Amino acid sequence: MPFQKGDYVLLEYTVIDKDDNRVVETTVEDKAKEAGIYRPDEIYEPRLIIIGETKLFEPLEQAIMNSSEGQEITVEIPPDKAFGQRDPGKVKVMSIREFYRYGKLPKVGDIVEVNNQQGRVVSITGGRVTLDFNHPLAGKTLVVTAKVVKKLETAQDKVKYIIKQYIPRIDIDKVGVELSQDGSIVTIKLPIETLFVENIGTIKARIADDVGNKFTNVNKVVFVDEIEIKRETETKPAETKAEEKQAESKPETQQAQQSSQ
Repeated sequence: MPFQKGDYVLLEYTVIDKDDNRVVETTVEDKAKEAGIYRPDEIYEPRLIIIGETKLFEPLEQAIMNSSEGQEITVEIPPDKAFGQRDPGKVKVMSIREFYRYGKLPKVGDIVEVNNQQGRVVSITGGRVTLDFNHPLAGKTLVVTAKVVKKLETAQDKVKYIIKQYIPRIDIDKVGVELSQDGSIVTIKLPIETLFVENIGTIKARIADDVGNKFTNVNKVVFVDEIEIKRETETKPAETKAEEKQAESKPETQQAQQSSQ
């Protein structure tokens, strides 16, 4: 059944540069390793996509909407529908002294920021640094292979995956989400390990704001931190218990001996 705008789906995809058949991005760990772009700090799993809201290449979004859950699609995306054509005017030359002034030593391949724009260092020659402010994939035709692995149906699941966008390494199975009867209050229970996430207070505020924007009937988001208190039960070794039992029986034995005398 085709998808519609507003649907929440988990999308698995791989993006290939058609010119050299090079994988430039993927959500599949095995494909990343095979392509030599695997990074240990990256999380390889399907991404949450809200159709019509999440920014996607237009041809890809249309193909997704015409597909069904579990169906693999392949879409070719020309430069004008991807990252645009290369603009020679976005290639600039700067004196290397400009970098020295800020205590930086540029190297070919570095991404640097100049006048609030990011550029890639493509060459350094004779004290001159050539910067390319085009997107690295500008002028490229891309081939995207994708598949919706799951459509999220319940508000609880949708909220869980919104949370995962802000805390990528969280275990979804450890997240609890409850809605009040009228749907105006969302209660979120996060696993204890999230207490140690940097800036967790700010992250919670952003999650609450995002949930409120996406679910217009929600006017309150409650976070609950549950900490289980674990106490060790004192157990005595079997030998100690036997000794205590033997000690308790001694007075009775002594009393019996005195009676017989």
